[in-house]
Amino acid sequence: MVELLFLPSVYAPCPTCHGARYNADTLKIKYRNKSIADVLGMTVDAAWEFFADEPPLHRSLTIVREVGLGYLRLGQPATELSGGEAQRIKLATELQRVQRGDTLYVLDEPTTGLHPADVERLVAQLDGLVDAGNTVIVVEHNMRVAARSDWIMDLGPGAGDEGGYLVASGPPHEVAKASGSRTAPYLSRVLV
Repeated sequence: MVELLFLPSVYAPCPTCHGARYNADTLKIKYRNKSIADVLGMTVDAAWEFFADEPPLHRSLTIVREVGLGYLRLGQPATELSGGEAQRIKLATELQRVQRGDTLYVLDEPTTGLHPADVERLVAQLDGLVDAGNTVIVVEHNMRVAARSDWIMDLGPGAGDEGGYLVASGPPHEVAKASGSRTAPYLSRVLV
């Protein structure tokens, strides 16, 4: 960074590392012709292919891909992640642990910003957590996710001061029939 007196600062890549953030000695170390900077510049999808012969790395990258984050760069700063991406990174971290069951997971809008195909991948991972004996509570407005739930608690009837009451509760097909539920019409369209 070059600070200028009356103008905004100017940023230029380091002439030694060219913006890779590592000294020359570190950048000389290669793994299959890739430096640490090259690897951290890869997306999760690209790294998954690159590390296919490294089972522990490949397994971790597979889980990150399964929660719909294959497009992220390995070296992407956490400050550049959306709230939903950060939640899914935490979920992927949990999914990599040895499953013991009897754990409570609470997720707030984990599908925010996800492509519908990635929503399906995420739901499959959540189903896997439940199948392993865990409890998963999801606060979600995506009716496709709600329809795949075991139990729904519809709170309302409105938002803010107009809400906070249990409007309907039960399996998705029962909540879809609940009178007075603003969620029911939307849920019933997905259940058809």
